[in-house]
Amino acid sequence: MKSFTDQIGSIIELEHTPKRIVSLVPSQTELLFDLGLEASIVGITKFCVHPYHFKATKTLVGGTKKVHYEKIRLLQPDIIIANKEENTQEIVEELRKIAPVWTSDIQTLDDNSAMITELGKIFNCRTEADNLNHKIQRALSDFMQFVAKREVQKAAYFIWKNPYMVAGRDTFINEMLTLNNFHNIYLNKPERYPEIEIKKLRLEGDPDLVFLPTEPYPFKEEDAFEIGRFTHHAKTVFVDGEMFSWYGSRVLKALKYFKQLHLRIGEK
Repeated sequence: MKSFTDQIGSIIELEHTPKRIVSLVPSQTELLFDLGLEASIVGITKFCVHPYHFKATKTLVGGTKKVHYEKIRLLQPDIIIANKEENTQEIVEELRKIAPVWTSDIQTLDDNSAMITELGKIFNCRTEADNLNHKIQRALSDFMQFVAKREVQKAAYFIWKNPYMVAGRDTFINEMLTLNNFHNIYLNKPERYPEIEIKKLRLEGDPDLVFLPTEPYPFKEEDAFEIGRFTHHAKTVFVDGEMFSWYGSRVLKALKYFKQLHLRIGEK
């Protein structure tokens, strides 16, 4: 019997290397695939869109906030992979009645590296996990040299409308903003994803950049116009939400994407 501690401090015990995995987190499903575990993944959520063919080859067990427990039970998983932000505590507790649940909690790139390392141990793919971490670290070092030449710009990263919500402190999105020399104007808010009044955009930081991502809310041109009216001269930029909010192996693609984003934005 081997014991593993997940990122919320829970201990799981496994008699053998898990061969049947249910993943309830889109970015972690992608990571498991990139670690060479496709054959072991039996269940995913409807939001697990990468790799694309999984929708046809894996069993869908609901969403991230509402899962189908009976479908999961019938899959007879050896382990369930969850996330503190994506899956509620109630869901995790209920799933523990079915199989061991390993839960991630990703706010920083260090958290991401630690997750990859630990999954490498759990699924006996340490070499693949180490190689991935090394690739990310090399790409990160290269990107930090690139972004060091860019001036800091104030930014607001929207995630929802009706009500308008933004990414705040202690979020992976904020980690990605900081990495890019984008200063998040909402770091002073106590909430991780605070509701805001766009009429107060100037008073609350007057951003140079307003980011409107593709997910979780699909912002449109009319949203950019509405928000832009309440800034001085902010540049509104539509961005790929996966690149800012997905962790795991997606970070490698994100670092390439960010270089292109900076070129698209240009200097102030």
